[in-house]
Amino acid sequence: MNLVNFRFETDADGVALLTWDMPGRSMNVITQEVMAELDAAIDAVASDAGVKGCVITSGKDAFSGGADLTMLEGFGAQYARVAKAEGVEKAAQFFDGTRSLSLLYRKLETCGKPFAVAIDGVCLGGAFELALACHYRVVSDDAKTRVGLPEVKVGLFPGAGGTQRVARLMNTGDALQMLFKGDQLRPQAAKTMGLVHEIAPAGDIVARAKAWIASGGKGVAPWDEQGFRLPSGKVHSPAGMMVWPAANAIYRRETQDNYPAVKAILHAVYEGLQLPMDLALRVESRWFAKILRSPQARAMIRTLFVSMGELNKGARRPAGVPASAPRKVGVLGAGFMGASIAYVTANAGMQVTLIDRDQESADKGKQLSHKLMTDQIMKGRARTADRDALLARIHATPDYAALADCDLVVEAVFEDRAVKADATRKAAAVMRPDAIFASNTSTLPITSLAGNFPRPADFIGVHFFSPVERMMLVEVILGERTGERALATAMDFVRALRKTPIVVNDSRGFFANRCVLNFVREGHLMLMEGVPSAMIENMARQAGMPVGPLSLNDEVGVDLAWKILQATKADLGASAIDAAQERLLDVLVNQHGRLGRKNAKGFYDYPEKGQKRLWDGLAGLQGVKLDPDSLDREEMKQRFLVCQAVEAARTVEDGVIVDPREADVGSILGFGFAPFTGGVLSYIDGMGARAFVALCDRLAARHGERFAPNALLRDMAAKGETFYARFGAAARAA
Repeated sequence: MNLVNFRFETDADGVALLTWDMPGRSMNVITQEVMAELDAAIDAVASDAGVKGCVITSGKDAFSGGADLTMLEGFGAQYARVAKAEGVEKAAQFFDGTRSLSLLYRKLETCGKPFAVAIDGVCLGGAFELALACHYRVVSDDAKTRVGLPEVKVGLFPGAGGTQRVARLMNTGDALQMLFKGDQLRPQAAKTMGLVHEIAPAGDIVARAKAWIASGGKGVAPWDEQGFRLPSGKVHSPAGMMVWPAANAIYRRETQDNYPAVKAILHAVYEGLQLPMDLALRVESRWFAKILRSPQARAMIRTLFVSMGELNKGARRPAGVPASAPRKVGVLGAGFMGASIAYVTANAGMQVTLIDRDQESADKGKQLSHKLMTDQIMKGRARTADRDALLARIHATPDYAALADCDLVVEAVFEDRAVKADATRKAAAVMRPDAIFASNTSTLPITSLAGNFPRPADFIGVHFFSPVERMMLVEVILGERTGERALATAMDFVRALRKTPIVVNDSRGFFANRCVLNFVREGHLMLMEGVPSAMIENMARQAGMPVGPLSLNDEVGVDLAWKILQATKADLGASAIDAAQERLLDVLVNQHGRLGRKNAKGFYDYPEKGQKRLWDGLAGLQGVKLDPDSLDREEMKQRFLVCQAVEAARTVEDGVIVDPREADVGSILGFGFAPFTGGVLSYIDGMGARAFVALCDRLAARHGERFAPNALLRDMAAKGETFYARFGAAARAA
C-alpha cells in the first residue's frame, strides 16, 4: 500500500495498527484521499490471512474533527452545475458521490475481520461514524476526549451511517435526542449511552483495543447478527408508537420547522428502523443528498464552518504585526460584565487585576468566578484544584496602581460617558506606555471615548456579549485613530479566550446592537399596535430567533433600553426615536418600576418558584387590541427578520461592516439571527436583492419608513448583485 495519511503495521499477534496522521495538518479530516487510503487498508486487512483484525487510532492530539465540509460543499455545487447544464437526471451521479463514505464504512463493517478504534481527544462527525462502524470502541479518560455527531449544527445530519447505527445502539427516543442536539459527549456519558465499549487511560487505549481483537473479538456488528432486536422494539408496535408522536412534537417545538436536516433525521430513523441495514443506509443516503442540496445547508456550512473557521484563524488580523500573548490583563469594573470578563480571562490562563471603587465591590466581582467554577465542579467538569488555581489568578483591588504591569486593560464600567471617562483617565495615569486600552462599551462610539486616553492609537473597543462565559462572539471596534497594533492585540486576546472576533468600524451601536435593537423595537411596536404579547413572542421564535423580543429585552434590562433611547434622543433629536416605543418604556420603567429580569419584573413576571410568565398588565398598555386571527403570521415573521437585515445592509453602506462573513457570523453568534438563513446578509442574498427590496417596500408602505431599503440595496437589486459577490473575498482582493 502507498499510504500518505496513514501508517500501517502488524504486530507479532497478527493485529494490525492503522494510525491516522495526515502530514501538514494539526487535525485529521476526512478527504477523498483519506477515503481512498482507508479503502485500501480495509482490503489489505480482509485479504491477509495472517492479520486477525485491525485497530484504528490517531497520531495526533485529537482523533479527528470529521469530514472536510468544503468537500461536501463541493458536492452541492457540482449538483447545481450539472443539473443546470444537463438536467436533473444527469445529476444523479451526485447521489453516488454523497454516499461514498457510507459505503466505505459499511465495507469495513462487513469485511469479515474485526476492527476496533482507539480514541483520544475529539472524535466528531464523520470520524465518529467511522468509530461506530468499527466493532469495538475504546476511548481515553482524558478531559479533552469528546465524541459526537454535531452535523446538525451546520445544517446537515450524520449521513455516513450515523442515524442508523446510533438508533440501533440506543433507545429510539434517546437516539433522536442525541441526533437533534448534536452535542459532544464525554467518555462516561458515551459509555453509559452504549456508544462506546470501554474507557481507559490514554496510554492504554491501543493495547486494550488490540487485546479485544487478540482474544477473539468478532468482526460482526450487532445488527448483522441473527435475531437482532431493536432497543425500543419495532417501529409499528405499542412501544414504538409511544416514541414517534412525541418526537414529532419535540421536532416542531425546537425547530419551528425551519431546519430540514432535523426533519430528515426523523425520516431517516423512522424509515430506516423498518429495514435491513443496507437498505436503511440507502434511505439515509437519499435524505443526506437531499439535505446537502438545501439552501439552509449551503448557507450554514458557509457561515458556521467556512467563514467562522477563517475568522477564528485571524482572517482580519493585521498581517504585519507580530503575535502577542497578553500575560496580565486589567479589568475596570467588577459588576456583572467586568466580573464575567475577568472569569473568562483567568480561565484562559492569564493573570487578572480586577478593579472597582472599593475592596468590597472588587471582592464581590471575584465571587462570580467562584460561583461559576463551583457550578462546573458540581457538574463534574472541573475540580476543586481548578477553582483554586483560577481564583489565584484574579487579584481584586480598588487600587489603580495595580494596573502598572498589565499588557492590556479592559474597561467594563457603567455605560455612562462620565463614568467611563473617569476610569479611563485613572488607568492611563498608571499604565505602561506600550499597554493597550480596550473599552467594553455596547453602544457609545469608540472615537469619542478615545478622547479620554492620551494614546488614541492604542485605544480600541472590545464588545463582549452577555453572558460572557457562554457567548462566543466579541465585536472588536476600530476608532478613527485606532492603530494596527491595538487591533492585533485585541484579536489575539479574543482568540486566546477561544471566542470569535469580528472587526467593525465605529458608529453608535456598532453592528450587533444596531441590528438587534431593531428586533427589540419591532416587538415593542407590535405590542403598541395591539398585537397580543404571547403572539409577538411566538412569531419571533417561529421566524427563527432563539427568544422573543420582549423576553430578550428583559434579559438585557428594560431600563437599559430606556436609557439607550434617551441617549439617542439627546444626541440625535426626537426624530431619531419612535414615540410609541418611548411611551411604552416610560410607563414600564418610570411608572411601574419594571426593569426586567434583574428585579424580577419586566415584560414578564419572574416568580421565585415556577416559570416566568408574561405580565398581565401588558394588555392594559395597549390602546387597541387586535384579533390574532386577523393578523398575517407570515408578515409578522418577515418583520422580525427584515428589520434586522435591512439594518445590516445599512451598516455595510455606512462602512461599519466591510466583510460579509463578519455580519453573518456575528449575527448568529451575537444575537441568534435565524441560523438556518446563514446570517443577516445571507438572508438577503438567499432571497435575492431584488425580491428583498420589494419585500422592504411592501413592509415600509404598511408599517413605516424603518423598513425602507437603503441606496446600496436598491443599487444591488438593479444590478442583480449579492453581498458576497460585491464585498466578498474576491472583491476585497481586487
